[in-house]
Amino acid sequence: MAQALSNPSQYVRIEAEALARLAERLDGDMRPAVEHALALLSARSVAGQRVAVTGLGKSGLIARKIAATLNSTGTRAMFLHPVEALHGDLGALAPGDIVLALSYSGETEELLRLLPAFGRLGTTLISFTGCLTSTLANGSAVALDVSVAEEACGLNLAPTASTTVMLALGDALALELSRRSGFQPHHFADLHPGGRLGRRLAKVRDLMHLGEELPSVSPSTPMSQVIYEMSRKKLGMTTVLTPAGKKGKFRLAGIVSDGDLRRLLERVGPHALERTAGDIMNRTPQTIGPNEFASNALVQMEARKITSLVVVEHDLVLGVVHLHDLWQLAPR
Repeated sequence: MAQALSNPSQYVRIEAEALARLAERLDGDMRPAVEHALALLSARSVAGQRVAVTGLGKSGLIARKIAATLNSTGTRAMFLHPVEALHGDLGALAPGDIVLALSYSGETEELLRLLPAFGRLGTTLISFTGCLTSTLANGSAVALDVSVAEEACGLNLAPTASTTVMLALGDALALELSRRSGFQPHHFADLHPGGRLGRRLAKVRDLMHLGEELPSVSPSTPMSQVIYEMSRKKLGMTTVLTPAGKKGKFRLAGIVSDGDLRRLLERVGPHALERTAGDIMNRTPQTIGPNEFASNALVQMEARKITSLVVVEHDLVLGVVHLHDLWQLAPR
């Protein structure tokens, strides 16, 4: 019987070594099988069909994660519980779908009982298994080798290194499918609208201040009104706009910021109120397009040490995005 390991780092090293051996196989004798699997998955994805990922026990937990990763990177997927599939959930499958089955032994009874049904339904079976001579492997269009020399478990019993290898191989397939399909950051943003990740991938147009929230004055606006507009809108600046010839459309003449006001007061003192927005405005302010990622706006502001960007498209002002709107986008 294997002896318990004395240092937790040894468990990690066993799993890391299993991953290293998987990488070697992917570059070597597994390459044709993986390419075959990717070709099948890519073709079905283009045709709009789904990948049903299935497994039982620890393999089932890994199957759920692989299904989630496929969905979030552009490949339609679902988790199919093998026991529920035996009692009606096979109705979720359609001809042409891919079934990705995970079983280290390749002899999981519940999966084997599904093999005839997969064939009758016109699905294609890809398996992850540690035994390429198993019943599951023999019933698959493609069987991918997830064997490991040993589990990290000191008794060499609990699925540890083997499930790590399954997870890594699932991630590798999902990411390569995503790359081959031309999946882009804006696609990822569309699928992740919630939470910090969603906000990091949000577009400037989703966060900008517009309409009544947009601080704006004309070049002839006196300084007292400029100060009032800046105080009312609370963004520390105001745009200076000129009509664009279309009703309700304006071009950017410049901006006035809190810093511009301070510098004006330092120069002319109480006579500052005699000036207009056009007298002191910055005529070359920083701008950004509405379809830029909000994270790009944050980078631009931090690099230039400014607190706002005017959102412009086709020479027309759409809004303003402020640093306060973007701080929560920064990774922690």
